[in-house]
Amino acid sequence: MDSKMFCFQCEQTAGGIGCKGNAGVCGKKYDIAGLQDKLTGALIGLARTTDGNTQPTENTYKLLIKGLFTTITNVNFNEQTLNALIDEVHAEKEKIVPNCTTCCSPCGRNDDYDMTKVWDADEDIRSLKSLILFGIRGMAAYAYHAGVLGYTSDEVDKFIAKALFAIGEDWGMDQLLPIVLEVGQVNFTCMEMLDKANTETFGNPVPVTVPLKVEKGPFIVISGHDLYDLKQLLEQTKDKGINIYTHGEMLPAHGYPELKKYPHLKGNFGTAWQNQQKEFANIPAPVLFTTNCLMPPRDSYKDRVFTTEVVSYPEIVHIGEDKDFTPVIEKALELGGYAEDTQFTGINGGETVMTGFAHGTVLGIADKVIEAVKNGDIKHFLLVGGCDGARPGRNYYTELVKNTPADTVVLTLACGKYRFNDLDLGTVAGLPRILDMGQCNDAFSAVKVAVALADAFSCGVNDLPLSIVLSWYEQKAVCVLLTLLYLGIKNIKLGPTLPAFVSPNVLNYLVENYNIGPTGTAEDDLKAIFG
Repeated sequence: MDSKMFCFQCEQTAGGIGCKGNAGVCGKKYDIAGLQDKLTGALIGLARTTDGNTQPTENTYKLLIKGLFTTITNVNFNEQTLNALIDEVHAEKEKIVPNCTTCCSPCGRNDDYDMTKVWDADEDIRSLKSLILFGIRGMAAYAYHAGVLGYTSDEVDKFIAKALFAIGEDWGMDQLLPIVLEVGQVNFTCMEMLDKANTETFGNPVPVTVPLKVEKGPFIVISGHDLYDLKQLLEQTKDKGINIYTHGEMLPAHGYPELKKYPHLKGNFGTAWQNQQKEFANIPAPVLFTTNCLMPPRDSYKDRVFTTEVVSYPEIVHIGEDKDFTPVIEKALELGGYAEDTQFTGINGGETVMTGFAHGTVLGIADKVIEAVKNGDIKHFLLVGGCDGARPGRNYYTELVKNTPADTVVLTLACGKYRFNDLDLGTVAGLPRILDMGQCNDAFSAVKVAVALADAFSCGVNDLPLSIVLSWYEQKAVCVLLTLLYLGIKNIKLGPTLPAFVSPNVLNYLVENYNIGPTGTAEDDLKAIFG
């Protein structure tokens, strides 16, 4: 491919085709994109060592997961850490197949893979391999979060290796398509594992109203998805006069009993990830990024940004495995916070948001929900979930939710909810009309509720008064979509654009088998859903 880089894994990819110049739309420079391709090729080489009579170590699968997570959009922009991880992958491969690189008769079986072979492949092969790769990158993020809490799965580990191996093979569509669908199957297992890890560690989420006001005095904003990092930060800031505010996908943390018991976990700051460069510009506080959703920090606040785990950016202070957040705490005390309480609002002017409606809460009142459906108080469920993004037109999701009938319950998760989660739509059958079920990591909750409702009404999920409208940005949305397809769920609307990596033939397969289609206008889609 005659370009400095090629990347089309996110929704905002240049021209809806692919980023090919000096840098991607996300801010990732071409040399970093090249290193991420090199890392992916090294991971395929490592996965190849697991196929056969070799004995992978415990660290082998951890590296596969860590490496895949590192290549998700908006995670790592750092040449140094990427090169170090590539070296780590090569060292692990040498442990499993010692002397392979010095063999007198090299077979090439365990060589790193050249990713340009994917990008230059026939468009249908490229499409299927991209669905596999991007899907397991999203799955790896979920597996990584579960692993931090001590939860692992042999099924997930071995499938990730299997999927990487397949990407490196010259297989046709008939061989690749089943693996695409298997991504969805195994990701369901992975999401279930993460749900178990979170609930057994931090308790079952409960509904909570979260203020968007920042109280006077020192504070820290924590972003990303990693609840363990938040717990460590809360412990280290106890009795120090520092308040903690969530940002982006960390908002659902307020619903977990083991986290909400800290009185200095005060509220939520800001909205979705794509607004951070504006929202962080002048705040008198540090920001800690625990996982992806980092944008290149601007000079106006670069000195106040900290990273940990797989997130990395040049010249930004990184908190290591010891989880010593002292530099973040010292910066918070130095900056001092606001002199007076400061009220912020959501995108629509609301001063509070709600969260905590995970499957434990919703299924705990399932009898009331079922009765409300039977007597006609609730006529429809609308699942509007997924990633937010910077592309114009995402106000579609605001207009869609705002104009739903009063007898509709809106289920939501992931950061796309910031387009509408501060709206006051009132209640129906004693429930808030907008139910925030959690992070993108918590898609299992929505699936579990849908399946439970289908069982209660003795029908399939596709027969429920349920419509699904998804927004996507990065790779976790890909694996969630594949999971929904694995479960046989049809008639999903996907927007704001269809993925650039889905070829016409692959799209036709999805349309014919699952009736998946693009979002239109909010007005037209509401008419199609509600008549």
